[in-house]
Amino acid sequence: MGVYDDCKREVLEVSKRLAEQGYFGTRYGTGGNVSALIEGEKAVAVTPSGVRYSDMTVDDICVVDFDVVRIDAKREASVETPMHIAVYKNRKDVNAVIHTHQPYASVFAVLNEPIPPLFDEVTVAVGNSVDVVPYGLSGSPDLLNNVVSKLNNRCHCYLLQNHGALCVGVSLEKTVSYVEMLEKVATTYYRALATGKTVTTLPDPLAAALQGIVTGAQDTEIARKEKREHAT
Repeated sequence: MGVYDDCKREVLEVSKRLAEQGYFGTRYGTGGNVSALIEGEKAVAVTPSGVRYSDMTVDDICVVDFDVVRIDAKREASVETPMHIAVYKNRKDVNAVIHTHQPYASVFAVLNEPIPPLFDEVTVAVGNSVDVVPYGLSGSPDLLNNVVSKLNNRCHCYLLQNHGALCVGVSLEKTVSYVEMLEKVATTYYRALATGKTVTTLPDPLAAALQGIVTGAQDTEIARKEKREHAT
């Protein structure tokens, strides 16, 4: 049993679950990608390039460092791995990244339309906005830089223009919940807009207060990591 197997297994289990539920756009394809930060290291466990989720095993999950150099990998890491690493470098609260092609979030990605705060239970989890990251070709420096430019809003969900969605969080399980919440709110928003009636959003002061709860939890995780680094 390898030192990274537990993390690799968690990435695999989450990936298979999301694929089976259609969050990667197809149930038997290779779209989307999932990663988890290796605790205490500048390294990630990430899904491989070009392997169907239905066929994927623990051995297929790649562990690479922040330069995408293989540490424990039999396959090529996802072409989107540099985007994941850029998130970890620029958001110290993040320990997991999930990129999906989920249906209703993708509607707003092609509309280039952000999703406002609509529900308190969603906003207190994902933040007070779901912003659109400007288009960049998959795996390109443009996409990486465009993602980084949006991370300072300290939210947990983003739309990738003409591409899909990106969710980040303190753990893989939390991040999966954000993927699900994003699809819920995107579906509801789409259907509400389709009525032609005015869509109400949360009051600005409430949305700001809920965002404060989000950033407070992030600050706690950042402090935990800093304490761990100082102790080693």
